[in-house]
Amino acid sequence: MNGRDLAHRRLRNLRLEGPPFAEPAEVVGWLGAVQSQDYGPAKWSVAARTGGVADAAVDQAFADGTILRTHVLRPTWHFVLPADIRWMLELTAPRVHALNAYSYRQLGLDDAVLGRAAALLTAALRGGNQLTRSEVGAVLDAAGIAASGFRLAYVLMHAELEGVICSGARNGRQHTYALLEERAPQAASRSREEALAALTLRYFTSHGPATAKDLRWWSSLTAADVDQGLGLVASRLQHETVDGVSYWSAASPPHPEATSPTVHLLQGYDEYVVGYSESKWVLDPGGTARSRSQQRALFNGVVILDGQVAGHWKRTATRSSVVIEVALYEPFDDARTRALEAVVARHGNFLGLPATVETTTL
Repeated sequence: MNGRDLAHRRLRNLRLEGPPFAEPAEVVGWLGAVQSQDYGPAKWSVAARTGGVADAAVDQAFADGTILRTHVLRPTWHFVLPADIRWMLELTAPRVHALNAYSYRQLGLDDAVLGRAAALLTAALRGGNQLTRSEVGAVLDAAGIAASGFRLAYVLMHAELEGVICSGARNGRQHTYALLEERAPQAASRSREEALAALTLRYFTSHGPATAKDLRWWSSLTAADVDQGLGLVASRLQHETVDGVSYWSAASPPHPEATSPTVHLLQGYDEYVVGYSESKWVLDPGGTARSRSQQRALFNGVVILDGQVAGHWKRTATRSSVVIEVALYEPFDDARTRALEAVVARHGNFLGLPATVETTTL
């Protein structure tokens, strides 16, 4: 098995290829968590794994609370399911707090301040209230807790990590916060051992083949935690060694030969791009993307050709159309161009707009 084999199997396990999901919640549940600090592009990461779910349908799932958004795994937002949110937080929040500890100290956020803020938030949100970030800041300011800029951001993150608040429905274009106990009343806890086993199995099933260090990066867990998780579920995974590195994945039937050419337009924080550390190289075994990114600023989106980074892209949408600008490392031939045009059209369908593509070569 080589890097391209790893990439192809990853594309299938991450469900960018193969049978699509029907609903946004199915995508989030399969992946475990979907990085979503940039809400708009994150919706495309979800929809790209479905049979044609539109942008508005992902918004509706978010509004209905069938998918939630909170800080978990790492100090950034992720989409998670209501059924998973509490046990994932209980497992990973201590590690994220440790990563945030310096910022808490620098911002004067000690246990007393954070505890008082959490109590104020609970009182303000109880009964189904959902407040925007600025409204939350006003509640805290009125109670004598300075809350703006980074200080407010870390107060809110701390409350999310403690399982006090999570996402509410959007208010126009603004995000809101709601009480987790009201937004996800059925959210269950698990024992630490059960949670470690569940997260480890979920990651290697959806993101594999991947390494223990990849899981450590994705989850923020310690090396000892990852080793324990693997010990709990190793019998349910397959293990193989490539160039002296151990990879884990769910046992599955042999995959069919990869269809070529296959093009994907991924947002820069798609799980295929950011879900790995040690083995991220399989996207770019020749180092082309790394060298080009050092030479000039590139669009945030990533063009994937047959599992490999082939360029970058961005979209510019108006009320009547969307233009996809694509900057390629090497020009596409006719077959690859047709594959690109097909995924551009699919993105237009996702937005409900006619789409055109403008291609240049870096």
